[in-house]
Amino acid sequence: MISSRLLPILFAVTMLGCRDGAPTAPAADLSVTPAAFGAGGITVMTQNMYVGADVDAVIGALASPDPNDDVPALLFAIQTLGETDFPARADALADAIARTRPHVVGLQEVSVIDIDLTGLGLPVVVHLDFLAILQAKLAARGLHYQLVAQVQNITAVPLPGISLVDHDAMLVDADRVTVASAGGQNFAVNVGVVAPGIELKRGWVFARTSIGGEPYTFVSLHAEADLAGAHLDGLRALQLSEVAGTVAGDARVVMMGDFNDVPTSTMHQVLTGAGFTDAWAALRPGVIGFTCCHLPNLSDHVADFSQRIDYVFTRGIGTGKPIGLIDLFGNVPADRLAGPAHPIWPSDHAGVQATLR
Repeated sequence: MISSRLLPILFAVTMLGCRDGAPTAPAADLSVTPAAFGAGGITVMTQNMYVGADVDAVIGALASPDPNDDVPALLFAIQTLGETDFPARADALADAIARTRPHVVGLQEVSVIDIDLTGLGLPVVVHLDFLAILQAKLAARGLHYQLVAQVQNITAVPLPGISLVDHDAMLVDADRVTVASAGGQNFAVNVGVVAPGIELKRGWVFARTSIGGEPYTFVSLHAEADLAGAHLDGLRALQLSEVAGTVAGDARVVMMGDFNDVPTSTMHQVLTGAGFTDAWAALRPGVIGFTCCHLPNLSDHVADFSQRIDYVFTRGIGTGKPIGLIDLFGNVPADRLAGPAHPIWPSDHAGVQATLR
């Protein structure tokens, strides 16, 4: 018999397993469009897809000396995962891509989640492949976005029957982008094992391409976040130094992703020192542009963001600073969509969309 304490979790996870999408609210009209600067413009989008629960809270419980907090933390995270309903959120993201038609999409927290709770007396088996779900929704909209690069980052198997594998990925519009070479790798310096069954690795992906006969290199990355109160500014600076050095010889570069640090950080100084321009600061001077974060269950009514950690950086595009438009997605109430328990946001981060000439 299932205890009453676990019934909400069973409901949430059952909804997670059976929902293949939900009606989405009309999204805000974005100024960034594929025709914004004619044939000479390139459009990019970066989005942290959000695993769907507070992973840091689970890591904290597993790393603590108290064994009694492990299972409750995991069960609460699974309940939150049901509330945040990734298939519905993937619909909202696919709609945003369809509206904006980016040449290149950089994605972080591209997760594969497997849950089998039969050992706990819950008849629940869930498999979620974020990338496969998103690609199916893009294809249903008649869009031809091809996976050109992927790297496996975090791996977490905290208990038998529960696993999470995290990736970075890059998609390109196969109808408009020709890829010469592409790949992905983990950063040379990472945090490593932080709790039993959990290893924190981050990485980055790249594609050297041709668009309209012109060469462009695109990079998408996910730098390490602060952990358990420790500020990892120095680690992020090393990670970004690695990326900047790798593409130092490329003439036109667009670097995007979740950098997990603010514009006053050492990481930011590393990139500007390597000749990169922060596109938001250049194109929207004086506009704060915070991108993080919504509540873990995505239930907040208004985005009470406090930091700008998702970026588009450019080098060699335009003379001096970039020319174009840049905007956010997932930061205004019109971007919310129907969830199984309450309205939800497409992610806990806002996405950044930019058209550059």
